Amino acid sequence: MIFAWFDTRGVDALAASMARDLVKRVPPENVYADGKKAEAKQKRTHDLVLRQAHDYARENKLNVYTKARLANQFRWALVEAGYPKPFVDALTYELATAVAAAHATDA
Repeated sequence: MIFAWFDTRGVDALAASMARDLVKRVPPENVYADGKKAEAKQKRTHDLVLRQAHDYARENKLNVYTKARLANQFRWALVEAGYPKPFVDALTYELATAVAAAHATDA
């Protein structure tokens, strides 16, 4: 049972899926694109990523280790995809906050 605490298969798969979805919807070269259409697409994608993480955390009751692993795997997937560091840092911070908030709303 104690080893279940370290089981990260679910969060690893989620992080990879969210990163792939982000790359497909808003490629690294389009992160700072101007225009209403581009900004609306970025906002929708941003909200989708955070909602996926929040919903997963509510359904799966992540522990400290798995929360950190999710944020870290997501962060490095974005870095490897070529996103700018300020964008990666901001989105990863928001992801970690969304995951933490999922547990705070249950209490």
